[in-house]
Amino acid sequence: MSTIPSDRSESDTPKIDWLEVVRQNVANLRFGSVQITVHDGRVTQIESIEKTRFVATRDDGGK
Repeated sequence: MSTIPSDRSESDTPKIDWLEVVRQNVANLRFGSVQITVHDGRVTQIESIEKTRFVATRDDGGK
């Protein structure tokens, strides 16, 4: 199995607290979801999906 050399070592990349990113995403949502993707026991991706909700009105048939 071959590996592709990286120009950056792990020490070159900033450490980001994934839990804090999740907290911020949740705090910024009114309606929606936050999805956490894990590979080999490590969080690799966080996605936020925001939904826009509309108040449902009942159609009374023009009455």
